[in-house]
Amino acid sequence: MPATTTLDLRQLRRAFHRYPEPGWREFYTTAKLVEEVESIGVDELAVGPEAYDPADRMAAPDPEDVRPWMDRAVERGADGDLVEAMAGGNTGLVAVLDRGEGPHVGVRVDIDALYVEESAADDHVPAREGFRSEVDETMHACGHDAHMTWGLAVLDAVKRSDFSGRLTVFFQPAEEVSGGGHPMAESEYATGLDYLFAAHVGLDHPTGEVVAGIERILAMCHVDATFEGTSAHAGKAPNEGDNAMQALGTAIQNAYAIPRHADGMTRVNVGVAESGTASNVVAEEATIHGEARGETTELMEYVKGKLSTTLESAAEMHGCDAHVDVVSESPRVDSDPELARVVADVAGGVDGVETVRTHADFGASEDATFLMGRAQEAGGLATYLVVGTDHPTSHHTSTFDVDERSLPIGVEVLTNAVLSAGETT
Repeated sequence: MPATTTLDLRQLRRAFHRYPEPGWREFYTTAKLVEEVESIGVDELAVGPEAYDPADRMAAPDPEDVRPWMDRAVERGADGDLVEAMAGGNTGLVAVLDRGEGPHVGVRVDIDALYVEESAADDHVPAREGFRSEVDETMHACGHDAHMTWGLAVLDAVKRSDFSGRLTVFFQPAEEVSGGGHPMAESEYATGLDYLFAAHVGLDHPTGEVVAGIERILAMCHVDATFEGTSAHAGKAPNEGDNAMQALGTAIQNAYAIPRHADGMTRVNVGVAESGTASNVVAEEATIHGEARGETTELMEYVKGKLSTTLESAAEMHGCDAHVDVVSESPRVDSDPELARVVADVAGGVDGVETVRTHADFGASEDATFLMGRAQEAGGLATYLVVGTDHPTSHHTSTFDVDERSLPIGVEVLTNAVLSAGETT
């Protein structure tokens, strides 16, 4: 069963880290992945709109918003024709190895970065060793650079093995905005998945620890709202205005007052709020970017409905109009213990693994649940596993970093899990 990769994991991870791109803007990242996949050699490669239906995307950007990212990718050396084929932000890819009779095994890794300015401090390893982000206000602050490295290396290692069956690696865009999981799960490439492995690095688990199956991946939704009022002079005639700023303030306060549910945990948050142009102008427009989460999909739907009603009511109270848009969402899905046991069994024999946990709570959300659910609904099994890494600060911070000792651990755990799943069919 053992299979190895010839790829330089550290070099690959650092190359991805150096040029991060946010969701639906991963043009250079996708081009780099395509180059590496073609070098490995696969039986099928689908890029962007070939990998999924663009109409199934969530949180899709306006085409003009992504054009600068397309131009920068080409300037950096990405193939211009490939970039144009992804116009509008249709990034990401699917790579397939077809090795005859056997199970259909999927591996899902995410590829997008975050709008975070990376630290330039001397004690921050990427800055000190010369692979800090070269893109202003954008950073791989969640370890997706490591995930892409795993995806490529697993593809390479499985190809070098005696694996029999079909391996599909989903290099999924736009995870941070919960936008890419749905279209990939709806695609033809997710049909007939017998096993689906999704993986993440860190999440407060140290280097040498592996969690075979995450539980309690919360259902979530992103909600945007725009309040439209009437401007007026704040000193001369404030009574002539319909104050969008007041609607904004009322909406925020009342959002946090949404009753919690007796059936389980719920969450609501307003992360961004913007309004106003000057101190002497009654604000005519305001925007909110918020979210709702629930311990179950039904609980998330409860909070989502209450949040939408709250936003609309706040607007009406102050004579404004509200436009509420659920831009993306993902369901609650749990790892299957049967497949988690496969991961646990192989992880115990991997060099560098000191602790194997069969399960752990997640307490957050992930749109990998769409692919996991697609496999489970068709009678397959899915698990979301974590490969621990020592990270100096939390995910989504300017000083987040990955302990590169976790790179080969992740590759071996995933590769051997893929091969073991195939043998159990």
